This record gives sequence, C-alpha cells and structure tokens, in this order.
Amino acid sequence: MSIGFDYTNMMASVLGPERGISEAELEGLRPRAEAIHRDLLVRREEGFLPFYELPFDKGPVDAVLTLAGELCRQFENVVVLGIGGSALGTLALFRALCPLHHNFLPRKERGGGLRLFVLDNVDPVGVSETLDLLAPAETVFLVISKSGSTVETMSQFSIALDWVSRSVGTSFRDHFVLVTDPVSGALRKLAADEGYRSCSIPEGVGGRFSLFTPVGLLPLALAGVDIRALLAGAASMAERVTLENFRENPAYLNAALQYLAYGKGLRISVMMPYSDRLRDLADWFRQLWAESLGKKVDLQGNLVHVGPTPVKALGTTDQHSQVQLYMEGPFDKVVTFLSPDDYGCDLAIPSLAGASGLAYLEGHTLAELIRCEQQATAVTLTQNGRANCTLSLPAVTPESVGALIYMLEIQTLFAGGLFGVNPLDQPGVEEGKDFTYALMGRPGYEEKKEEFSRAFQRQSRYLL
Repeated sequence: MSIGFDYTNMMASVLGPERGISEAELEGLRPRAEAIHRDLLVRREEGFLPFYELPFDKGPVDAVLTLAGELCRQFENVVVLGIGGSALGTLALFRALCPLHHNFLPRKERGGGLRLFVLDNVDPVGVSETLDLLAPAETVFLVISKSGSTVETMSQFSIALDWVSRSVGTSFRDHFVLVTDPVSGALRKLAADEGYRSCSIPEGVGGRFSLFTPVGLLPLALAGVDIRALLAGAASMAERVTLENFRENPAYLNAALQYLAYGKGLRISVMMPYSDRLRDLADWFRQLWAESLGKKVDLQGNLVHVGPTPVKALGTTDQHSQVQLYMEGPFDKVVTFLSPDDYGCDLAIPSLAGASGLAYLEGHTLAELIRCEQQATAVTLTQNGRANCTLSLPAVTPESVGALIYMLEIQTLFAGGLFGVNPLDQPGVEEGKDFTYALMGRPGYEEKKEEFSRAFQRQSRYLL
C-alpha cells in the first residue's frame, strides 16, 4: 500500500464555491501545470535539481553505512551540530522511526544504535545541559554546514572541540565528522588540513532538501534507522510524483489545491499529524514550505510578497488547544491531517469500575479512539466550511516515511512554479545572517554593522 491522499473536503462540491475548489478551477490550471512539469524535467535532466536523484544513488549510502559501522564500534552517543535543514529532518525521522524513548533504552533494545542528540539552537542552557549528560570519550559529533560558515554551528563546534580535547587530548579529531561541501568552505579545508573524517553534501542540494544525503542519513543510520529502506520508500514514490497529469500526481495535485485555496484567502497551512511519531514531521515541513514559498519577489522580479504560512498541530492534543480557532475563527486555514492506518501497536480500554457512564469505551482501543478523533475533526471542520485533506500512511515505517518526504519535496517545487517564485533560495534569511556576522565582528561586515546601528537606533525609541 502507498501514501493515500483524500482531498474530498477541499472541493466546492462539499464546501461550496466560496472556499472550496471547483473542477473547473483545477482544470484551469492544467496548461500551467504541464508547463511547470516540463520545466522541472528539463532542469532535472540538466542537473539543476539533483535531489531528485538521491533515492537512487547507492554509492553515498554504502559509504555512510561503512562509516556508521565504524562509529558505532567506537562510541555510545552521537550529537548533531546543525540548524534548520541540517537538523529538522533528522529530528523528524528520529522521532518517527526510533522508539519514543530511544535514548533511555539499553543499547540492545535500540537495535545497537547510538543515543542521538540534536543541538539545533545556540541557547547556552540547551548546549551546556546536553554536554553535562555525556562523557566526552563516548561521544562523536557530526558538524553539519554546507558552507562551513554557519555561525551557530561553527560556534557549537568550537565549544564541543574544546570540551572533547580537554578530556581526550590529541585524539580529539576522532570525535568529529564534518558534513559539508565536497570541495570548498572552512569545514572542507579543515578536513583536508587536519585529517578529520568527513562526508560530502552533493552540489546543488540545499539544506531543506538534504535529508536523503549524509546530512540526515548518517545520524539516522547511527541511531539504528534502516536508511536503505528509507531511500527505497522514496524511490517507490518517484513514479507517482513525476507523472505529467497533475490530477494523477499527488504531489502536483496537493500543490495545486493549496495554491487555489491560497487564492481564496486560505493562507495558513496547518499540518496536523494524528500520531506522536509523526509530530516532528510537521516541524520539518514548516521549514520546507515557509522558506521555499515565502518570497518578496517573483521570478520576473515583481514585488509580490507571497507564501502560505505553515503551522504545526498535533492530534488529539491540539483538539483541546488549536481546533477551537480552526472551527470558529477566521476562514484562512487549510488543515492537512497525517494519519497512519496501522499504529504498530494498540492498547485495549478496560472497564472502569463504578463509572457506568464510561461503559461504552470497554472493548475499544486507543488506536480506534485516535482514528475516530481524526475522522470526527475532519467531518466537523467540513460541516463548518473549513477546508481539510488527509494524507494517510499504511504504517509509520522507513518505506512509508521516505515516500512521504519525497512527495512533499516535489510538492514544494511544483508549488513554487504555481506561485511563480524560486523555491530553492532564501534571500530573506541572508539579511539577518549578515547583521549577525557584523555584530559578532566578522571581518568584511563593517558597513553592515553601521547599517545595523542606524536601524537599531530608529527602532529603539519606544521602550517601557
């Protein structure tokens, strides 16, 4: 069984014409859809979209598994130093494909995998408290930055390097693997000059599309995830998400529906997994959708300020938190449910002595309950005129999650074509990076520091 996509509750036949999508509106997109498809094919053939090929490239996988085997024999803990696309995918799949309390289990019960920690922020409390949990001699760090200049990651690297070297002495290099550009940048130079072990991020693969490279594959393999099955799942989705007919292509069709809904004022995109294991997948998708589609200018340079705002929620938790807003608040949201058909385990609900009003629960299970809650929420949203759709996985396995990740990546590229923006850049992020470099005293950013000072003075006049 493959990923299912139920978009009934997006359609005008159910929601009405004001917020629902009509067949005519979908068909009206067909010429553009076919043009975007042709453009993607050409760019792929010319090598400008190399992430398409990642599920089929066995060489890097073999190298990752060889290195992972070496590291698993040497260490007990692995710490990822990275931010954004260098961390979110790893966190999402670690949550999905490893036991919920993986790091608390004996090594045998986690399939021989290492304990995995991801430092994706520079909050000094988070960094110091994580290091306090670990023994330097038992810990390997994956330093992930394609440019080799990411200020957060390089700061973490400096701290970790000092922490390890003070404990293990001259063997400190054995405790670090540098995951970076294959030919250039500070980390690549450091690997060459100092003899650190390293892995390459393929040319042309941006951070938020890098999960199927050593960025995600190495830490996941170290934690015990079957990365071959993960890539096989992605490869199995490839035929479906490269179909020219966008009505038969789930990635293209969902992008088209989200785009048309955006045009009707539904500009907030909520991803709501009904699964603890899929919870952090919504966090990974937030970056993918926001950074790819939120743009100031279109491909022709026109000022457009477009982009749906992604929000994450968790069922059933957020039925008691966010759903009130989704049901009765502004008509500005599309809710996408993620729902596994098989949870992998179940718990029967026993009778509760003396609570006659709860007798109806006896004989049911928690899997039944959470499934009923998702279906009830979808129906209630629809009755209130709220657009929603469901992506269903047969089970939360490496194969199904790999297929879903690949589908969402292609969906994002196609959506970029519909919105008329470049989904592979992030110019809005660079300005903040440049100001940070200036404030931290990086050479060459003196003018940026003066610009910041002028702007800060203008913005700091109203203080309480």
